[in-house]
Amino acid sequence: MTHPPKSSAAPPPPPVPGVPTMPAMPPQPGPPEQRSRPAASGRQGPPGGSGRPAPPLPPQVRRTAFVEGADRLRAAATTEPGRLRIIGALLALLVVAFGAVTAWQMADRSAAADDVLNNSQPLSSAAADIYRSLADANTAASSGFLAGGQESADTRKRYETDIDNAAEGLVEAATNSDPGSPAAATVARLNRLLPEYKGLVERARTYNRQGFPVGGAYLRYANEKMQKQMLPQAEVLYTSENQRLRADYADATPYPWAAIGLGVLSLAGLGWAQHRSYRRTNRVLNQGLVAATATATVVLLWLVVGHSVARSDLKGSYNHGVLSLNVLHDARIASLKARGNENLTLVSRGAETKLVGDRTVDAYDYAFRTDMDALGKRLAEAQKLADDATGEKPVTAAVGNMKVWKDRHGAARAEDENGNYANALAKVIGPKDATGECFDSVDDHLSDAIDHETAEFKQAAGDGLGAMTGLSAGAAVLAVLGAAGAVLGIGRRLSEYR
Repeated sequence: MTHPPKSSAAPPPPPVPGVPTMPAMPPQPGPPEQRSRPAASGRQGPPGGSGRPAPPLPPQVRRTAFVEGADRLRAAATTEPGRLRIIGALLALLVVAFGAVTAWQMADRSAAADDVLNNSQPLSSAAADIYRSLADANTAASSGFLAGGQESADTRKRYETDIDNAAEGLVEAATNSDPGSPAAATVARLNRLLPEYKGLVERARTYNRQGFPVGGAYLRYANEKMQKQMLPQAEVLYTSENQRLRADYADATPYPWAAIGLGVLSLAGLGWAQHRSYRRTNRVLNQGLVAATATATVVLLWLVVGHSVARSDLKGSYNHGVLSLNVLHDARIASLKARGNENLTLVSRGAETKLVGDRTVDAYDYAFRTDMDALGKRLAEAQKLADDATGEKPVTAAVGNMKVWKDRHGAARAEDENGNYANALAKVIGPKDATGECFDSVDDHLSDAIDHETAEFKQAAGDGLGAMTGLSAGAAVLAVLGAAGAVLGIGRRLSEYR
């Protein structure tokens, strides 16, 4: 007995006559017919292909970090939390930039104000003292020469003190001068000329004590070295230090416009952010943004008011201190030069002449009159610049002494021209009613006026520096606190979306 084979699939149905039978699987197409074509290079194309190389894929363009960051920022800006994060970052950056620029600019101005008070102005006065010491030493040398062998101990001591002061001033100037600078070169020249001048004065003094007329020639030569070489170099040093002082004032007084502009921009940004928050949430105050606005306002007001006060005080120290000091120093130098030329008029006894127009005059007496005219102009300027009675009083007294000096000098010149040399000498260096008394009085009063103006300068410049004290550090600290407040205020809004 036969059994049909077992299978899990049903047997196919019997074929129906007249109906074509479909195959169980459709016929699969065979591989495309390859066409053989000769290749120029002897190479055959890839198998199963048409013989043409496949086109290269386009290179993948790498996106830069900036482009990716811009895309992320653009995507973040489409949502409110993203916009809030951007606003918070910008506000913090703006407030920090305001504090940083304020600290930087005020640190520079504070340093310049400190240089005005403690460096450049004292160095300018020291340069003027070098000039005065040299001129006074020359005057004392000529006065001692006129006394002959009876030179007083005070005159000799004054000469030695002036030389020592000039040497000490040159040492200080050399210490504070930049190597290779014009000031350093000027100090070096003066250091070389000073011992040469001292040697000429000592020779003149030695020959004069022995009664040799050549002593007068040595003294005139020493005076010529002082007047034509040393004092001009000292004046160059004085001028350069004054220029340095003016440069420090120019650095200390301009308004910090960059910091002020950033401060106004920071307040505008914080105000806009709070207005935006109010419109979207109907909440009047955002504590973090209010704190940031308060700190930025404090810094801006401190900056404007503090610098305005400092600027006013510094300008006052210049107009009522430095200008007056410059005029008084010039007046004192003019009086010293006049005294030296007055003495040399008697030392030379007409040996040095000068042609003025169609007249021949004594060269030293002509220089004396020129110096006295300069003294009168400087004293008139000092009277105009004096801003209180204490500063005006010594200048007025010096003007009165100058007038008496002129009168006594005229009397001494009349005696000398009439051949009364001894009387003329007594009227110049005598113990009573001599021109020397007038010169000493003028010098003492000018010294008092200089001391008063120096004190006023220090007071005003110190107040200006004090108005900027702590502003740089305070602005930096408050700016950091303001930035933190802005971030916290925006963070409070962001927490509402979590």
